[in-house]
Amino acid sequence: MAVRRLNHAVLYVRDLAASVDFYTAVLGFEVRMQVPGRAAFLRAPGSANDHDLGMFEVSHAQLPPDPYLGLYHLAWEVGTLAELAATRERLARRGALVGASDHKVSKSLYAKDPSGIEFEVMWRVPAEAWEQELASGELIAPLDLEGELARWGDRVTGAAAGSIT
Repeated sequence: MAVRRLNHAVLYVRDLAASVDFYTAVLGFEVRMQVPGRAAFLRAPGSANDHDLGMFEVSHAQLPPDPYLGLYHLAWEVGTLAELAATRERLARRGALVGASDHKVSKSLYAKDPSGIEFEVMWRVPAEAWEQELASGELIAPLDLEGELARWGDRVTGAAAGSIT
């Protein structure tokens, strides 16, 4: 049996209410269940999962100093570059956006949530273009989101298009 995909992520957060507000307002998650001050389970709209993100409040906890061993970040996928651009604006308004990169086969934003946990929001280049994308240039480059929007338009890719690759 092979693993097919990540079913859900679970985070320890400093302030549950602030984290629920952040993930619902910025990434569009919906609250599936919440026990105020203790735990919340959120789901992406249209998800077949019971929850995609679980969070448990540990108000006294601190992030370990950099660098440390362990999970670096999770990547949340959007279906279109227009959704990525809208997410960039929401992240920037909250002061959460910390970077953006072009990884050839994906276009990525990097942000930190209210607890300082880093995550990625990315759009997947159509799988049939991966070989051509990887054929030249730097593997990681600055993201020109407006240029990519002009190039790809509002093409739906990845899981939003029903792709498993």
